[in-house]
Amino acid sequence: MHDLVIEGGLWFDGEGSAPAVRNIGIREGRVAAIDAGPMEGRRTIAAHGQWVMPGFLDTHTHYDAEVLASPGLMESARHGVTTVVMGSCSLSAVYSSPLDVADLFTRVEALPRDFVLPLLEQSKTWDTPAGFAAHLESLPLGINVASYIGHSDMRVKVMGLERATDERVEPTEHERAQLREMLTEALDAGFLGLSTMTNPWDKVDGERCRSRALPSTYAPWNEYAELAKLLRDRGGILQGAPNLVTKYNLFLYLKESVGWGRPPLKTTLITAADTKVDPWLFGAVRFLLRLVNGSLGADFKFQSVPAPFEVYADGIDLVVFEEFGSGEAALHIADEVERNALLQDPDYRRRFRKDCDKKWGPRVWHRDFHDAEIVACPDASIVGQSFGRVAEARGLHPADLFLDLVVEHGRALRWRTTIANHRPEAIERMITDPNLQLSFADSGAHLRNMAFYNFPVRVLKVVHEAVQSGRSFTTVEQAVHALTGKLASWYGLDAGRLRVGDRADVAIIDPVGLDDTVDAYAEAPMPAFGNYARMVRRNDRAVRATIVAGEVIFEEGHFAEGYGRSRRTGRFLRAGEAAGTVLPPAAIRAEEVAA
Repeated sequence: MHDLVIEGGLWFDGEGSAPAVRNIGIREGRVAAIDAGPMEGRRTIAAHGQWVMPGFLDTHTHYDAEVLASPGLMESARHGVTTVVMGSCSLSAVYSSPLDVADLFTRVEALPRDFVLPLLEQSKTWDTPAGFAAHLESLPLGINVASYIGHSDMRVKVMGLERATDERVEPTEHERAQLREMLTEALDAGFLGLSTMTNPWDKVDGERCRSRALPSTYAPWNEYAELAKLLRDRGGILQGAPNLVTKYNLFLYLKESVGWGRPPLKTTLITAADTKVDPWLFGAVRFLLRLVNGSLGADFKFQSVPAPFEVYADGIDLVVFEEFGSGEAALHIADEVERNALLQDPDYRRRFRKDCDKKWGPRVWHRDFHDAEIVACPDASIVGQSFGRVAEARGLHPADLFLDLVVEHGRALRWRTTIANHRPEAIERMITDPNLQLSFADSGAHLRNMAFYNFPVRVLKVVHEAVQSGRSFTTVEQAVHALTGKLASWYGLDAGRLRVGDRADVAIIDPVGLDDTVDAYAEAPMPAFGNYARMVRRNDRAVRATIVAGEVIFEEGHFAEGYGRSRRTGRFLRAGEAAGTVLPPAAIRAEEVAA
């Protein structure tokens, strides 16, 4: 007798094997049987005509604060994601004080500081990686969580925020030894590796060091090299972002990854994107990866999000404005009245126009106000139009029109633009390129700007539609592999596979629901953040059910009773754990009684 039987679905193992119609028996949190014959279960889910596959992995998130207040991580769980990786981009909430963590996170990741800082002050009782993992496992985790240790987090703990963000200061030999000890401590606790940041556009929040770049960007490369050597020796992962201004340090990351008589260092950077401003760059990145991984023995991956990179903004609050001086100057000012005074200053407006009109130089955003649509505004007459079109009608420069509307309406002016991944053929290459990882959803961050939580479902939609139309560029089983087992193998996580003995983390997908609704924009309140309105997408017709450790946590558009509040189904996943590790049933029952 099985605890749960999934009956008659098309089974994908996560390893890329051809799918087959099978019954799946689950017992005590693991897959106990996969067979074409009948099975008995205390509960049966009829999955005829549906796809049964391993739960998806989301390997680039910033859930470090949200998981403390809402450990169900419901926005990922409802999209079939059963494992997430956080602590990305040099940012983790392990070593530093609550105030330091808030200063590191809230501006660069566009999180509501008024909720994040009090949450950290109330919750943070740990200051070690093992303590952080133990705290997570004391929560009613819904899905599985793995983590990097953040380089900025470590530097602030060792050097203090002021010294760690001072370009004139390098850590002492004693402080560098402390950094190595902290990384070792994290690896011993099962963390995946080290996350870094070298791009200076990401800025510190708060009042003490406001608008300085993240601490990791100030580290000399020999500091990176010391930590990379430790990672290589331990089989850890280096995650980061190159400096998009100077660009040359990309080759330093490549150098650290290359084998040449030593084990290659697993390195994953953000991000490979088909940007509108530099359409040649995507092909160049793919060529470079083929060269270094094929000829130089590296293990180097770029992350990508295989969907149109559409962003929304409320007024001028969008991270892309950090790319240029006048935008950074506006975002430096937190007070709206003071900021509006700047935006109306003639000298400032000349600078802003010049920055927007500049055709050359490092950038991600195209800065084309004709390619930016107003989606909400108290002045309903301009909704649905681009800033450029409204500017032409009023005889204004588009940059001036934009600043006028920001001053007049503030955050009530909502607009959107697509920065990258606008060409379907580029998205298809992202899905199939062996040197790219389907990731970079930034889940848990940029709550009013982006909504890529359901990127695995959107990948399956693209592949399924191509197959149905007779112009297949890959198979569904290979797409499932790229979203599950392929990622799990590279990251060394016990996830992403659905075979006998594996932990029963499952997504049941109804291909009939893989339609245009999975791309539709919506908003949902976040109770843990005072009902702050988060951008989301909804595909409840496509995701029939999500299962973690054999427990049905989401089904037919509804979460299980007590999910994320009174019962723990997820775990803190440690690098290199044995397959099929689950919570002992007795421990689960004890938690329910305690709750």
